[in-house]
Amino acid sequence: MSATYPAGENGERPGRIMSGEMAEQPAMLRRILERGAPAVRETAERIAARKPRFVLLTARGSSDNAALYAKYLLEITLGLPCGLASMSTTTAYGAKPDLRDVLVVTVSQSGGSPDLVASTRAAREAGAVTLAVTNNPDSPLAAVSEYHIDILAGPEKALPATKTYTASLLALYLFVEGLRGGDGAAAGVLPDLADEVLARQEEVKSLASRYRFAERMVITSRGYGYPTAKEAALKLMETSYIPALSYSGADLLHGPLAMVDNISPVIAVVTDGRGGEALQPVLDRLRGRGADLFVVGPAAPVAAASAGFVLPTAGVAEEVQPVLEILPLQLLAYEVTIARGQDPDAPRALAKVTETR
Repeated sequence: MSATYPAGENGERPGRIMSGEMAEQPAMLRRILERGAPAVRETAERIAARKPRFVLLTARGSSDNAALYAKYLLEITLGLPCGLASMSTTTAYGAKPDLRDVLVVTVSQSGGSPDLVASTRAAREAGAVTLAVTNNPDSPLAAVSEYHIDILAGPEKALPATKTYTASLLALYLFVEGLRGGDGAAAGVLPDLADEVLARQEEVKSLASRYRFAERMVITSRGYGYPTAKEAALKLMETSYIPALSYSGADLLHGPLAMVDNISPVIAVVTDGRGGEALQPVLDRLRGRGADLFVVGPAAPVAAASAGFVLPTAGVAEEVQPVLEILPLQLLAYEVTIARGQDPDAPRALAKVTETR
């Protein structure tokens, strides 16, 4: 018996907007590489000349997961200490930290959330070098920041962020490459490979039926794949309303593994590289517990799982694989939501610009 789907926006089919925006991602990645990269490199060179000693990353929601990706990049490739900012220390408690020689990077799709604007303004007043990474160069956040990077994603109308997330990842990768004097050449393969991945939507649709009636899910990874796990969990929760818990593989072994059994769906994001190698003991423990294990990654880990999606990662640098890893998981969130009779374009209780304070 087939599901009865609700009417989407203006009576259109449900998920029409989200589906269209996911499909835009390969062209968007090309646009960033061809048109946006020179401006990102110039901004990075200007900031590098100021020799920041520490980086604070500020964001909410999907942008927070993109910021976590930047943290891995900055710490691994530059050895630059990074932290994720606690905005309430300045916006609610009025703290006045000494941020001289600190780079504060604020990532926001809209650039409109009051707490992001207020904390960035406070950081600049405290002596920080401030950079806004947004999809809106005319936003309040861009206005209060010393530097700005436009992620060039184009208008995003669906409530779940898809193309702005991958655009943020690529822009942040190019920025970190610019800080260290690199050319960002490793990202050149991404648009064509993204085309290949998104063309396999029917494959994901057949896998999605496994999770139509799931009551909860666990998503895990390590290294560069961990932000992907967090973003995939967010996408599943905000579109299908399935409680999805994301854990670093190391943290999963420190207690939460106890809740995994043979009826608990687990998604593992296996990066082709050191992060995937570090995750292998976790995969072994999950298989030992009889978990319903779905793997996104290289062929060998997928073959050893209950189900999976093989990513075209051969020859792709580990640090840019997250741009590809999230794509089948965006499709999965979309297909699971449709299968559950819901509209992924308009999750309940959400607004496109979340105005936290």
